[in-house]
Amino acid sequence: MKRAVVLLNMGGPNNIDEVEVFLNNMFNDKHIISAPKPIRMLIAKLITWNRKEEAKSNYAALGGKSPLVDYTKKLISKIETGIDASVHMVMRYTPPYSKDAIKSLNDVDEIYAIPLYPHYSTTTTLSSMEDLEESIKKHGIKAKVKTLENYYRHPDYITATVERIKETIGTDNPEDFELVFSAHGLPQKIIDKGDDYQRHIKYNVYHARKALLEAGLNFHKTHIAYQSRLGPLEWIRPYLEDKLKSLKKKKVIIYPIAFTIDNSETEFELDVEYREVAEEIGFEEYRVAKAPNDHPAFVKCITDLYESMKDS
Repeated sequence: MKRAVVLLNMGGPNNIDEVEVFLNNMFNDKHIISAPKPIRMLIAKLITWNRKEEAKSNYAALGGKSPLVDYTKKLISKIETGIDASVHMVMRYTPPYSKDAIKSLNDVDEIYAIPLYPHYSTTTTLSSMEDLEESIKKHGIKAKVKTLENYYRHPDYITATVERIKETIGTDNPEDFELVFSAHGLPQKIIDKGDDYQRHIKYNVYHARKALLEAGLNFHKTHIAYQSRLGPLEWIRPYLEDKLKSLKKKKVIIYPIAFTIDNSETEFELDVEYREVAEEIGFEEYRVAKAPNDHPAFVKCITDLYESMKDS
């Protein structure tokens, strides 16, 4: 029996030249912009044109590429040592695309698709799953495919969250800090249509808060906020900037609750852009925790998810 695990994520530019590709592919996704295809293509071109120079500048500050791919490779190398399957990354908007990764799986008997999104959303999980399924069908892959929708309650995933926060607080007293779980935002209209994302974020934070208390990490207060708002639409609230302005303590730790792998939205948006906001507000301490990445607890989480799927 030959098995393969496919880790699904949105991707990120591998170099500066891929920034436009990334933006154009993302905004051409029907789950991101629901307009008819011809209109969506025009909207995508317009947004890409308006955002590409700023985005290129941001990625240049990160070394000319998204950190996401290298972090994912490190995660894969650790997962592969503990399971009886090959592990592959498949990105939605930049290489390696599903259509390319699938070509190497012609002789595989079973494919296990695990999203690197812990929370289900039509804009992430469904989009990536549909893309994968389309590539499998197009290439005539006969393997049995098993999929997973969410795992935000998995104990090892929660452990990775707690450990990353613990690393960030160090030897300081948590009671001197506010903790903000920052999630990627979505337009409110997507949630209103029944998308589970915000509900899963809230449940995830509930479990994380409980685990923090059990670990003896008692913060002054913990909060949820949403980042990465784009355009004139109403997005889910509270916005991270508004949340920062409302905090009583001027020491804060930001945990990127929606991300399992660090990327431009954690290492640039949170750690650079929002740091500037915090400094303008007058924060004494502004710290951004790392995402799980290749933390042993997250490696264990993905390994356990695979074993559970295999046995189901």
